[in-house]
Amino acid sequence: MSNLLIATFSHSQIVYFCGMISIPHKAKQFLVLLVKLLVVGGAFYFIYDQLANNNKLDWQKFIALFRKNQSVVGIAFILLLSVLNRYFEILKWQNLVKVIRQISVGEATKQVLAALTAGIFTPNGVGEYAGKALYYPKTEAKKVVFLNLICNGIQMILTVIYGVFGLLYFNAKFNVITTQTVAVLFGGFIIILIVLFSIKKIKIKGYSIEKLLHKINEIPKSIHQKNILLGICRYIVFSHQYYFLFLAFDVDLPYLTLMATVTSVYFLASSLPTFQFLDFAVKGSVAIYFFGKLGVNEWIVVFITTLMWFLNVVLPVILGSYYVLNFKTKTTE
Repeated sequence: MSNLLIATFSHSQIVYFCGMISIPHKAKQFLVLLVKLLVVGGAFYFIYDQLANNNKLDWQKFIALFRKNQSVVGIAFILLLSVLNRYFEILKWQNLVKVIRQISVGEATKQVLAALTAGIFTPNGVGEYAGKALYYPKTEAKKVVFLNLICNGIQMILTVIYGVFGLLYFNAKFNVITTQTVAVLFGGFIIILIVLFSIKKIKIKGYSIEKLLHKINEIPKSIHQKNILLGICRYIVFSHQYYFLFLAFDVDLPYLTLMATVTSVYFLASSLPTFQFLDFAVKGSVAIYFFGKLGVNEWIVVFITTLMWFLNVVLPVILGSYYVLNFKTKTTE
C-alpha cells in the first residue's frame, strides 16, 4: 500500500523529473506507464479486497430481498441518481475552472473521473488535487489546487450545515446527548470561528485567512453562486439516493427522521480522516450506530452503505481508470 501511495503522489514529480534530466524517450514512457498501471491496479485491488473480504455482507439475504423487490424502473432510478451525483460534480468543476480557461463537459468529465481514480487510496482523496493539476501547465498548478479546494469546500460546508440540523433533530427525538452538551459544543464552535477571524492576518508560511478570503473574492460572484447551487443539487441527490435505498430495503421510517439520520451520518463520517476506498467502512460504522437507534437491522445498513460506495465511487473509478491509462504527459508541459 505504501508503494502505491508513493506512486500516486509522485506521478507529477516523475513527469517533471523526466523532463529535467536526460532520460531516453522510451524509458520516460515506461516510467509514466508504470505509474498509470500502479494507480489503476491499486484502485482495482482495493475495490476487490473490500468487497470480497467484508464478512458483514450477507449476500444471501441481499439476493433474497432483491428478488422480492426487484424492479427495472427502481434500479434505473437509483443508477440515474448516481449519474446525476457525479454530473453535478463535473458541472461544478467546469464552472470553477473558467477562471483559468473554458473547458467542455467532456473535458471536465475526464479530469474529474481521472482525479477520483488517482485519489481513491490517498488520505481524504488528496491525490485528486494532483490528478487534476496534471491536466494543466505547471504555472497553473497552484491555481488548480485552489479551485479544487473551493470545489470540495462548498460540499463540505453544505455537509456541515445539513448535518448540524440533522443532528439537532435526531438528538431532540432520541436524546443521544444532553441539551447542555449541545450548547457547549455549539458555543465552542462559535468561539473557534471568532478566534480564527480575529487572527486572520497572522501568516503561516506566507499564507493567512485574510489572504485566502481575498483570493476567494477574486473569483466572480456568478461563479460562486453557481458553485453553491450545483453543490446543493448534488447534496440533495446523494442524500436522497440513500433515502430511496432504505425504502427499497423495506425500511419504513418517517421522512424527516430518516433524512436527519442520513445527514448526521454524512456529517460525522466526513469529519473523520479516511481513504476513499475505506469510505463505505467509515460511513458504515457511523451509520450502524445511528440507524441502530431506529431499530434498523445492521446487515441492511452495511449493504446500503456498501451500495452507495459502489455506485458513487467504484463505478466512477472504473470509468476514470480509462482516462488515467490514456493520460498524455504532454498536457502537463
